[in-house]
Amino acid sequence: MSSKSLFRQVKAANLRYQMVQTGDRIAVGVSGGKDSLVLLHALQLLKDYSPLKFKLFPVTIDLGWGEDWTTVSDYCATLSLPHRIVPTQIGPLVFEERQESNPCALCANLRSGSLNRTAIELGCNKVALGHHLDDAVVTLMMSMMFEGQYRTFRPVTYLSRMELSLIRPLIYVEEKLIVRIASSLNLPVKTSRCPVTGSTNRDNVKAFLNTLETRYPYSKRRMLKAMENVNAGSFWD
Repeated sequence: MSSKSLFRQVKAANLRYQMVQTGDRIAVGVSGGKDSLVLLHALQLLKDYSPLKFKLFPVTIDLGWGEDWTTVSDYCATLSLPHRIVPTQIGPLVFEERQESNPCALCANLRSGSLNRTAIELGCNKVALGHHLDDAVVTLMMSMMFEGQYRTFRPVTYLSRMELSLIRPLIYVEEKLIVRIASSLNLPVKTSRCPVTGSTNRDNVKAFLNTLETRYPYSKRRMLKAMENVNAGSFWD
């Protein structure tokens, strides 16, 4: 039942935003977390149960923490997909050598750069990322609270310099469904080795929104709908 719900929501997002099209070669960012593994599962469902014809290339950017990716590679093999692992030293560079005051931003930029370059090497025209509904709402709230701006990521972003499109097929999917699917399918979810996991502003805003959701059910989904319904007349000059 959970996978059916996932398929419906991914299909609905794709119909609205045309993320995946016939002929696409899609590099799928696979970090080993629940979001990226469910993303890979969702895209395989779309491939199997829609008329779209496209190819998937799971890519893992190894951050240099000494991870063992065997279980993730084995899962990709069950889908008949080759798993590309890209070795880097991004983790030690950001958190040990540079000791950045805002390490998350630099780490994200370096990971994105490595993923996008690998996608080009594989002849891909799109990169699929595991951002979901909760991520979109949290990003919006953080932008308003810490930057004084109304801004979040788009379902589709075209990088003209690299001739790549970044797509987010899970944009209509709530995190709680992702958790259920990862558990029910026994996906090989890896625990993050990031030193700041659980202690960032993003984690705090996420916890606040989850509390809000408990008090006001469907509030996060309505916030996402508000993003889609925004118009210039809604804002002050």
